[in-house]
Amino acid sequence: MAQEPHERKKKQILSKEELLQLDKDDLVERIIKLECHNKQLKDILAKSTTESVELKKKARRSFDFSKCHYRRVLLRIMYFGWDYQGLVTQDFTTQTIEHHLFHALIKACLIENRETSNYHRCGRTDKGVSSFGQVISISLRSKHPPKTQHEQNSINSEMQYCKILNRLLPDNIRAVAWMPIPEDRTEYSARFDCKKRTYKYFFPRSSLDISAMRHACALLVGSKDFRHLCKMDVGNGVVEFVREILRAEIFPVEDEGEEPTTMYYLLIEGNAFLWHQIRCIMGVLLLVGQGKEQPDVINQLLDVDKYPRKPQYNMALDVPLNLYHCTYELEQEKQWVYEKDELKHLIKHLQNEWTIQNIKTTMIKDSLRVLEAEYRKMCQNDANEKCEERIVAYADCLLQGVKPRVYTPLMKRQTCSSLEERIEHYKKKRKEVDITETE
Repeated sequence: MAQEPHERKKKQILSKEELLQLDKDDLVERIIKLECHNKQLKDILAKSTTESVELKKKARRSFDFSKCHYRRVLLRIMYFGWDYQGLVTQDFTTQTIEHHLFHALIKACLIENRETSNYHRCGRTDKGVSSFGQVISISLRSKHPPKTQHEQNSINSEMQYCKILNRLLPDNIRAVAWMPIPEDRTEYSARFDCKKRTYKYFFPRSSLDISAMRHACALLVGSKDFRHLCKMDVGNGVVEFVREILRAEIFPVEDEGEEPTTMYYLLIEGNAFLWHQIRCIMGVLLLVGQGKEQPDVINQLLDVDKYPRKPQYNMALDVPLNLYHCTYELEQEKQWVYEKDELKHLIKHLQNEWTIQNIKTTMIKDSLRVLEAEYRKMCQNDANEKCEERIVAYADCLLQGVKPRVYTPLMKRQTCSSLEERIEHYKKKRKEVDITETE
């Protein structure tokens, strides 16, 4: 006998006792889903009226795409992701990179719609994450018929894809360059044909032990099981966690110095990455840099036989992470097409952005100098009071979550469910859903 709708809802509402028995990750997942649902309801109420949607559809219908030629291309996109909810289009928000990208593509009549554009993205960046080298593959409207698209003249006289898009995109999302895909490789994919992805994670030196962090980085290189250095996405069918890290090193952004404000970055390269893998790795590296963990903790986290359950720890902040470069074999045959005037415009735009951001940084540093001098005076005058010689906490904000008063070593912490337990949990969950749907 079929259940009433209100009876099905009751099954989804857990009692206090049932909630207390849930794994921490499951509780967090449940909270995130509730927050997303609330946001989705708000955004549904704020969506454009049916009349405006119909007007947009009518405007698109007026352009006859059946008479157009198309060119398959790789398109390099740069974006600063700290104001966005990630790259991928989501139902509950319009603040994603893809939402703005497809809005521009459709408005410019470069594509008719997403479904027919044969679109692929190289890397799926999450909320707050930026990219200098994101690449998509897509079929765009072209001036030239397919037979002549391989000719150099047709590339030189092609539509100015970057200029067209950049006039419609927000200032912090830019099309940088495009590359023609040969006619005989129509299935070439930005995702599946990418040979290497390079990320950078920026951070200040602060009081971190850079040497220890570099030692820990060396232990990451190779083909290893990273299930304890990522967020396991078993619910979406990810049950294989072996990935190959080709390179993991730490460099100064400019000349290496000893100042706490000297900027460094983790450069990490691999064929593919797991969900939150780099932020989890960076979270552990920061603990190593703070002297709370030894570099060898990386080996312990990679030993899934000895330690089948991941210890609970916080990821690093999302904002400093940048998908820096995506590598393709096609680059050996073809060159990226830069539009000179548009590149000049982009450089000027970024220089202006740098000026504003650097002015803000300089003002903060100037205020810090004054306040730190006052603090030192107070310490000198207060002989009975113990004062730190210098406050250095620049990197403290990079580790998410509450900072405990007493530090517990990683391998002595409470652990999450093992991979096998998670697989069993989702199998059971799917069975319950199937039973409910057939009743």
